Amino acid sequence: MTARPRLRAIAKGVLFAIVLAALGVAGFAYWEHASRVRATDNAYVNAEVVQVASLVPGRVIAVHVAENQFVHKGDPLFDVDPEPFRVAVAHARAGVELAKRGAVQDTAEVRALEAELARQNTDFDNAELIERRTNSLVAKGFMSQQAVDDAAAKVSVSRASVEQAKARLEKARAALVVQNGRTPAVAAAMAMLEQATLDLAHAHVIAPQDGWIVNKKLAAGSSVVPGQPLFGLIRDKSFWVDANFKETELPGLHAGLEADIEVDMYPGRVLKGHVESLGGGTGAAFSLLPPQNATGNWVKVTQRVPVKIRFESFDGDVPLRVGATATVTVRVR
Repeated sequence: MTARPRLRAIAKGVLFAIVLAALGVAGFAYWEHASRVRATDNAYVNAEVVQVASLVPGRVIAVHVAENQFVHKGDPLFDVDPEPFRVAVAHARAGVELAKRGAVQDTAEVRALEAELARQNTDFDNAELIERRTNSLVAKGFMSQQAVDDAAAKVSVSRASVEQAKARLEKARAALVVQNGRTPAVAAAMAMLEQATLDLAHAHVIAPQDGWIVNKKLAAGSSVVPGQPLFGLIRDKSFWVDANFKETELPGLHAGLEADIEVDMYPGRVLKGHVESLGGGTGAAFSLLPPQNATGNWVKVTQRVPVKIRFESFDGDVPLRVGATATVTVRVR
């Protein structure tokens, strides 16, 4: 073999060795990187969405917001016709006054019944005294046995009158039992007034949080009922990412790990976050129709577990949208 072919063979061998070394280094680097990070593009932006509803029934007379409008906590959203609730407040106030007057009348009745009981006790004492005198005179022969029977009957009647007067007095006093400075009737009337006042306040609906109005279909003239969702409010700075990692990628993942988030609507822009929690089950386990694996046609499929990634901060230049896709990379060590 001449020198030139020998040199070519040596060069090929060296080149092959270099390629093998490069592949080995690349493979090691890939393995090292894969052991340090967990990444998935099966990730979606989510946020806390408050379902806005009326707490009172009625007809909507004004709507103060528009679709996708940003509102601050306390800003007016819409108004339910307040007139029926103003009438209810007036009626409840009248009920409180009547209850207070009734309490005064009940007090006077108690005093009258106390006087009546005192009179009945006096009559009972007199009846017993007459009975004793009658018995003495009958024993001496000055009166007949009929007088004794009459005197005993009067004592019985007087005793029954005393018991009846006591019962009526106890009943009247029970109506005047005072709790927190109010009789039961006054307390009930005050509670009705408080409820009516609260309903009137609820006729004016305000924003419970800062955020964006979404899915608004409410218009003036609509009738609403308590608890019926009317539109949503995406709470400001409540965004996170639901990253669905394969179950085989979960080892090493735990709360507190740093994460890089790249939202697809902002390519090349990397946002910082951290792992907040790992799902308690796979996504399929909590679906409307969970899979039934105890079948003859079962095929093993790697499942995915949702991992909640919370953003570290929020940039006004990068507005987020619920449902936007993202790619998440978590550094496990």
